[in-house]
Amino acid sequence: MSATTGRRAGRRAVTEPPLRVLVMSHMHPAVSKGGAEIAAYQMYGALRASPAVEATWFLAASGGRVAGRLGARLTQPFGPDEYVYSGAGFDHFVHANPDPEWPGELRRLLEDLRPGIVHLHHYANFGVETLLTIRNALPNARIVVTLHEYLAICNHFGQMVKRPGLALCDRATPRDCNRCFPERSEQDFFLRELYLKRFFRLVDRFISPSRFLAGRYAAWGLPPDRIEVIENGMPGAPGATATTPPPDGLTIGFFGQISRLKGIDVLFDAAALLDDARVTGLRIEVFGDHSGQPPEFRALFEARLRDAPKSVQLHGPYDNARVGSLMRSVDAVIVPSVWWENSPLVIQEAFLARRPVICSDIGGLAEKVRDGVDGFHFRAGSPRALAALLRDLARDPQRLRGMSAGIAIPPSLDETVAATLRLYRAPETVNPPRTVAATMQEANA
Repeated sequence: MSATTGRRAGRRAVTEPPLRVLVMSHMHPAVSKGGAEIAAYQMYGALRASPAVEATWFLAASGGRVAGRLGARLTQPFGPDEYVYSGAGFDHFVHANPDPEWPGELRRLLEDLRPGIVHLHHYANFGVETLLTIRNALPNARIVVTLHEYLAICNHFGQMVKRPGLALCDRATPRDCNRCFPERSEQDFFLRELYLKRFFRLVDRFISPSRFLAGRYAAWGLPPDRIEVIENGMPGAPGATATTPPPDGLTIGFFGQISRLKGIDVLFDAAALLDDARVTGLRIEVFGDHSGQPPEFRALFEARLRDAPKSVQLHGPYDNARVGSLMRSVDAVIVPSVWWENSPLVIQEAFLARRPVICSDIGGLAEKVRDGVDGFHFRAGSPRALAALLRDLARDPQRLRGMSAGIAIPPSLDETVAATLRLYRAPETVNPPRTVAATMQEANA
């Protein structure tokens, strides 16, 4: 397998030695459009264009969506500097990879590429033991992990909401987790936490896209001085504001995945309350897809859609390349999530389109949206609170339309890459030379 370097001719001279970076993601955006994999791939592309980087590669797990080649764990279906790992099962409880071929395959790749930085945008599908494989193969390399969701903390898909009612959860203890998952003992959860933290000790620095997420992981036990808050940057320039204004009345847009956790039920319940109160001049347009949700939810959503007020209209899936123009066709973007979101891409997309955001008053949502400046907050999970806010805004749409000029511009991808490069080179991230024996001792401590 060729280890092409993608060197670029005509680079300007740099004062520090150029970097060699391997970016890893739990999925490839060619087959999965989640925020983590998109952010990872955008980072990979920006690093390739940076004069401070000599060579960059992208390694994604297939997640069962890319056909593997018989007898091979690594393939290159998307380009000479992009690799895809076809796994053989995954333990989602402890995020362990039982594939006996993976450590050897990864080690050979690492020894071939020789990156000085290995930046994981997820450990899912690879397994946390991958951190030990990297450290054994490249004792002097720097390992950086970008945190997404709360997967290490919470066994409920990393969402930190309780089963079965989706009530917000603000801590993870063996007893609390056992109440959500009675099929697992308190001892199981105690050992799960020890297992994950054992491998996290091998990480030089963690990146969190929000202060809220960083705080949750620090409270869980990661050293706060090893967590850096760097927002995911957005490619391109801010969207033009001189667009055709929406028609008379107020138009609110929902964008993204349609699911219970994204608060679609809260939105529909609020719309029903507004319809019962005979509130006029308000439209709710839903852009998104529910086809990947469990059958029970799909059936419930389709039934609710049939009974929804006329003010609600479903537009279905959309090409993400059109999201800016679609968002500029509405007065505001709504994010009614019922879980502690980290740093949802939809907020940055809305701000880039110069549209205010109406969101739940929790987690990364409340952190990213300044109430009364970039949009408005409402009490999470409360259809009545949302209906009251939308009723007031429908009576005075100019409250939203007048916000456009003051909306915070999200960081650019270039700004995020610059901050990440500084982190790569920061002295405290540099490991002293390690022997394999010392590495094993650290991981087993």
